[in-house]
Amino acid sequence: MSRPTLTLDEVGPDPFVTFATWLKAATETEPNDPNAMALATVDEAGMPDVRMVLLKGFDPSGFVFYTNFESAKGQELLGQPRAGLCFHWKTQRRQVRVRGPVEIVSEVEADTYYASRPRGSRIGAWASDQSRPLEDRAVLEARIAELEDRFGPEGDIARPARWSGFRVRPLEIEFWQDCAYRLHDRFRFTRGGVDAAAWDIARLYP
Repeated sequence: MSRPTLTLDEVGPDPFVTFATWLKAATETEPNDPNAMALATVDEAGMPDVRMVLLKGFDPSGFVFYTNFESAKGQELLGQPRAGLCFHWKTQRRQVRVRGPVEIVSEVEADTYYASRPRGSRIGAWASDQSRPLEDRAVLEARIAELEDRFGPEGDIARPARWSGFRVRPLEIEFWQDCAYRLHDRFRFTRGGVDAAAWDIARLYP
């Protein structure tokens, strides 16, 4: 069933506060990965690319995710440092779209998050030549076994230099709420720069 229409007061003046409220609601109802988001990039030829990644943090400075810099998305973002994000929460009948420039997170941020990952994921960051052709799954499994022997069951696994995070610093955030007869509610927040505190808010036609 469609929700009642949104008012400007319900959306509020701060898009990050609204996003936090919507994400919390999705966390309570989505069966899998409420922090999943579509990440859109472009390559050096301007060809668009999109894939699902996981949001690993957000605050007024932006939305953070992690990847291998040598992957397709890593190379695209290093070459064209701007991106679009889309969160879709089916149970909530909501989506949020984000657009803006991208920056690399600090070494401290990357090290802290990497250290929090399961041991197998940390080894995987070393083992995978992400996005490159793999002749056989056995090659990857052999590499993982070799790395497990090298690091040992308790040894420290430092973050690979090629693995870090990106922060999307939004210039635009749009909130979309399903309504009856496809007459959805849409509110778009825009600002003139990534450090600007004030946002302009507009209601959009469905």
